[in-house]
Amino acid sequence: MVLEKTISIFILLLSSPSAVAHSGERVEYDEEPEPEPEPQVIVVDNPPNGGYGWVCVAASAMINGHTWGLNSSYSVFLAHYLATNTFPGASRLDFAFIGGLSIGTAMVVSPVATASVRRFGTNMTLLIGVFFESGSFIGASFTKSIWQLFLSQGLCFGLGMGFLFVASVGVAPQWFTTRRSLAGATAAAGSGLGGLIYSLAANAMIQSIGLPWAFRVLGIICFVVNTISSLLMRDRNKLVKPNQLSFDYRLFRNLDFILLSAWGIFSMLGYIVLIFSLANYARTVGLTAKQGSVISALLNLGQMIGRPPIGYFSDAMGRLNMATIMTFLCGIFALVIWIFAKSYGVLIFFALIGGTVAGTFWATIGPVAAEVFGLKELPSVLNLTWLIITLPTTFSEPIALEIVSFNGGSYLGAQIFTGFMYIGAAASLWALRARKLGALERVAAQEHRSAQDINPVTEGTEIIDEVQNASEKQELDISPYFSRLVKWRRV
Repeated sequence: MVLEKTISIFILLLSSPSAVAHSGERVEYDEEPEPEPEPQVIVVDNPPNGGYGWVCVAASAMINGHTWGLNSSYSVFLAHYLATNTFPGASRLDFAFIGGLSIGTAMVVSPVATASVRRFGTNMTLLIGVFFESGSFIGASFTKSIWQLFLSQGLCFGLGMGFLFVASVGVAPQWFTTRRSLAGATAAAGSGLGGLIYSLAANAMIQSIGLPWAFRVLGIICFVVNTISSLLMRDRNKLVKPNQLSFDYRLFRNLDFILLSAWGIFSMLGYIVLIFSLANYARTVGLTAKQGSVISALLNLGQMIGRPPIGYFSDAMGRLNMATIMTFLCGIFALVIWIFAKSYGVLIFFALIGGTVAGTFWATIGPVAAEVFGLKELPSVLNLTWLIITLPTTFSEPIALEIVSFNGGSYLGAQIFTGFMYIGAAASLWALRARKLGALERVAAQEHRSAQDINPVTEGTEIIDEVQNASEKQELDISPYFSRLVKWRRV
């Protein structure tokens, strides 16, 4: 009996967590096992492909109209400066640098603007841009010497345009998938509308109320419109979680980025000459200042009309295809039409048809970069692209005016320069297109699918490094690079 009772007590001590030995010693027990971690839930962001995104597109279009559109009207101011003695002692090159300085500053400030978006958000960054841009016009209205014009219409305007542009350009693509090019091109068309309106309005105001009050009226208008548009803008950064590095140097090791940058550099060397020189070119062939402002306005009308269709057909026939073809066409138009445009009617025709394709880079850079590098890397890619095109945007118009001066006032050299810059840009993008085709073929081979079944808009949004090994190419069934240069496919 005593033995049985002892065994029972021992079993009770082992099985009961609250039991304590009669001797007063603490009984230790094994620790409870830690709970298994819950499986991580990966949230896949699916853009709504519309919805409030169209409000952002409209807001972005208005911002573009009151940044790039207003900047396009500088051709009217440039023609006025060159025809009058508003700033005694200033040279043609000084005035050319002011237009280039505004765009160059907008590009070089992009790392600061990107850091501001990361730190303060999109809306606050946009409002910073509103402050600088509006202040630039008010400051320009009180200028008495050329260096003050450099600081106001050049540097300060560029700061405002840079903050507004960098903060807004990446918002619309976040809301769309299959309509991304259409949305981006529609937003970019706002610059054409703004250029159309303000090229005519600036010339009319200069003639009627004078240069100082023309600046003040423009400053008030851009303050009101850009403030409203900035408050309406809404990004999706919390869902997309973009890589907002101000300077991602790793991209310089990527050949795809080098080709994309070459497209931007050559495009800007042609584009800036075209939008800033056309009004003054009209005067050199015997037209009046009013007719020159109309030519400049019609160039912007062409941009407004042409950009949405470029975006629409980019989604249908391929973004790289459309961007390449339209860039090439602009070069051809400059060489075939602009060189021989000596009358008002022919210049009107060139301004309209050339304008439809002149700003292809601005209409398609967002969707093209998103397709090549993906939405997550888009801000870093665009940010570095803006930095790279700082030099061509700053110096292209001075280069053109120096060519004109070297040729005794003839624009023939500048026209040839413009045409071949656009053709060089198209060649760079076509080379990038061939690499994209190789990436799609590799994805198709790895997934055991036909390359024709891969949708370049929704699949394979990041270009894979070019396969160098011949045996691997054969194994993955990837066609040679040069054969892809002549192969037609939606991409």
